[in-house]
Amino acid sequence: MTSDTPELEALFDSIAYAPEPEPAAPEPSSGDTPDLEALFDSIAQAMTEGGEDGAGAAGAEKVFARLGQMTRGLHDLLRELGLDQTIAKFANELPDNRDRLNYIAAMTAQAAEKTLNAAEAAKPIQEVISREAGDLAGKWDRMLAKQLGVAEFKDLVRDTHRYLHAVPDQSEAVNAKLMEIIMAQDFQDLTGQVIKKVLDAAQKLEKQLVALLIETTPEDKRSAVRPDLLEGPVINAAGRSDVVTSQEQVDELLESLGF
Repeated sequence: MTSDTPELEALFDSIAYAPEPEPAAPEPSSGDTPDLEALFDSIAQAMTEGGEDGAGAAGAEKVFARLGQMTRGLHDLLRELGLDQTIAKFANELPDNRDRLNYIAAMTAQAAEKTLNAAEAAKPIQEVISREAGDLAGKWDRMLAKQLGVAEFKDLVRDTHRYLHAVPDQSEAVNAKLMEIIMAQDFQDLTGQVIKKVLDAAQKLEKQLVALLIETTPEDKRSAVRPDLLEGPVINAAGRSDVVTSQEQVDELLESLGF
C-alpha cells in the first residue's frame, strides 16, 4: 500500500490506463512538382488571409511571384528547345523558336510519308525480280534433268537473256527508292509526334500562365507595363497589334513585371 493521497492515486491510474493515440495516417502524395505545390500553398494561404487587408495583399504577392517564376521557366524552356543547334541549321530562316519546332514536326511527317511511298514503290519491282528468278530456276532444273525439248530450251535461253538485261534496270530503280528512304531518315515519325504534342501542351500552358499572371498583377505593378501587353493572349490574334502574340512580347511582359 502506498502513502499517496487518493487524488494522486486517481491521477496515476488515469495516466496508466489511458488509450494509446492512433498513429496519424500519412498524407496522400499528390504527385505534383515542388513548384506546383508551392503555388497551391500560396493560393490557399492567400484565400485564408483574404479577410485581413495586409495579410491578404502579402498572400496575393506570393501567388503573383510564384506565377511569374513558373511562366519565366516555361518560356525559357521553349526558347532553349527552339535554339537547339542540331535543328537550327535546318530552320535558320524561321524567326520564332516555336515555329522551328513546328517546322521539325512538319518535316518529320513529310519524311515518314516519303519513306512509306518509296517502300511501296520498291516492293512490286522486287517482287517481279524474285518471281521471274524463281521461274527461270525451275526451268533450268528441268533442262538439267533433260526434261525440256529443243523448242522449250530455246525459249528458256531467250527468257534468261531478257531477264539478265532487265535486272540491272530493276535493281537501279530499287536502289533509288532505298536511297529516298535513307535520305528521309533525317527526321523520325515518332519523334515528330512527340515534339508536336509537347509543343502544343507547352504553348497552351504558357498562354494560360500568361493570362493568369496578368489577372493577378498587383495595381502598383500595372503602371510599369505597356497597356497592350496586359491584354494577354487571344485565340485568334491575326491582324491585331494590341495583344501578346509573340515570344518577344512575352519576354517584355515578364521583364516589365520583374521576372
